[in-house]
Amino acid sequence: MINDKGHITVKFSKAKLGKRNKGLAIIHDVGSDLTSSLGLKEILDRAVGKVGAHYKVDVVRIYLTDLLGKELELVSCAGFLNGEAEDLRKIPVREGFSGKAVRTKSFIAQRVTDLGNSARRALLQAHGFKVVICVPLIVKEEVVGVMNLAAKRTISLTQNDVDLFMAVGNQIAIAVNVAKLHEEIKRKKEELEFFAYTISHDLKSPSVGIVGIMDTVLRRYGEALDVNVRRYCEVVKKAADQILTLVAGINEYISATGTPSKLEKVSIQQIFQQVQDELSQELEKRNIRLLVPEEDQEILADELGMTRVFRNLINNSLKHGGEGLTKITISYHSDEHLHIFAVNNDGRAICLKDCSHLFEMFRRLPSSRQTEGSGLGLAIVRDIVESHGGKAWVESDSVKGTTFYFSVAKDTPKFAAHLPR
Repeated sequence: MINDKGHITVKFSKAKLGKRNKGLAIIHDVGSDLTSSLGLKEILDRAVGKVGAHYKVDVVRIYLTDLLGKELELVSCAGFLNGEAEDLRKIPVREGFSGKAVRTKSFIAQRVTDLGNSARRALLQAHGFKVVICVPLIVKEEVVGVMNLAAKRTISLTQNDVDLFMAVGNQIAIAVNVAKLHEEIKRKKEELEFFAYTISHDLKSPSVGIVGIMDTVLRRYGEALDVNVRRYCEVVKKAADQILTLVAGINEYISATGTPSKLEKVSIQQIFQQVQDELSQELEKRNIRLLVPEEDQEILADELGMTRVFRNLINNSLKHGGEGLTKITISYHSDEHLHIFAVNNDGRAICLKDCSHLFEMFRRLPSSRQTEGSGLGLAIVRDIVESHGGKAWVESDSVKGTTFYFSVAKDTPKFAAHLPR
């Protein structure tokens, strides 16, 4: 078909795939469902349900290996037999057909009548089970667990059936690894946040004390001090002020990043008004106009997060626009999936080679060294809009000055459901 035409277009249909290739349809269905969550327990509960439904078996259990690789621990199950739960919570890898599947990386299927463990055989027979199947969960040649199935009917297996079981096991193993990586990232993030809060707390108190002492010294004894001594005091005070600015920036960054804490319909005009009220004195003092769209827009977002975004972008223009800054203009447009905002200033333009780094943490332009700031304002903007399913970017030229853009997904709740909290 491909050889006869320059290109082909085939619209995907899950139903048609199932008719053409049942095995691929099962892999697609299981794999797709496992992407709907990042929680390990939820992923495995979904896997158990899907496998049980597709293969029409009566019991499905998923075990994961411990850190030492010596035990298998039950994480999810369906159709558990009464009275045996505690006995099967943990299984030594060196024992049974589950352990053998892990040790040898092998698919194992047995009739219940052929089981070597007489007590286990009697228990399964008493409940009417005829077949047990064990599927190792393998990813990158590493066994992360095992999936056990039991059925009250005879199951005929071909090599294609075995390959399909192994492919499904691989999909589950990949999802397990992704979930574990997500949990590790979340744990590291929490550790870093705690560390940052601790450091910022430890820095803030002495810095406030230094600023207070320097203020007192300059106020009481300034006229009597030697010129150099007075300058040293001012340098010390400025350094302490910079530490306080950095501490405030770190605290704001930590509190602002991550999944939106409260999604609701937000009036952009109300946010504009709030930010304009906060900055009104500086705008009037410098005779700078802030122009916003006349028509209000309602978006589904975290109101505090969106307020931070607009505040930081307008503040960025005020800090870095230079003496030639006369106007900051906010505009809006949208497409099928995104709300898109632009914050333009007619002040000093940014060198194009610097634009790609502006949203990185602690990144400041060489021309901004004389301007107060922590280097976190734009990083906060980036993380907030990304948590809303959008992105942030900047464009600059000598005619239009600098324009910062950011987008917010219209289907934010669907997007945010997959983000770590």
